[in-house]
Amino acid sequence: MAKFMMTELVDIAKVVTARLGAGTGASNVLSDADVGKFAKLVGESRFGLCAAGDEIEGRISSVETATQDAYSIGGVMVDGRFQVTFDGLQATPGTGTIAIGDYVVCGTPVAKGTALTVPAKVCKATGAVTSLTYKWRVVSLGAAGTGAVGTTGCIELIG
Repeated sequence: MAKFMMTELVDIAKVVTARLGAGTGASNVLSDADVGKFAKLVGESRFGLCAAGDEIEGRISSVETATQDAYSIGGVMVDGRFQVTFDGLQATPGTGTIAIGDYVVCGTPVAKGTALTVPAKVCKATGAVTSLTYKWRVVSLGAAGTGAVGTTGCIELIG
């Protein structure tokens, strides 16, 4: 019998439509290759891609092929559970392990326009949990069960 593990939840009610990207113009347009990457609010009605160590406000769930007002438009999932790849500690990405109940921030990101080959990476937040506005917590260590760098698991937004 297969082992039960918490996994990703998809709830259309938790997806918001927003402008996407660092700004206007062709160099800032996002594509389907950016689906699955972590996002944060960066401007008026606009989410941009997270950098390493940023708090995760959501994950890009879709990108429209046409722009609106010179911005990419798409969906951002802002709640629920996400499959992730563990990337160690915030202060030293690539080293350290993550445990059940640890709070996480964006790990080493994949460049804009490059598709993910594994779920987006997270690092254990090394700052005080009380300083986090968006509290994503590890709820499953996945099949490996170790929290080691490169293994996958599941996070969930708390509160």
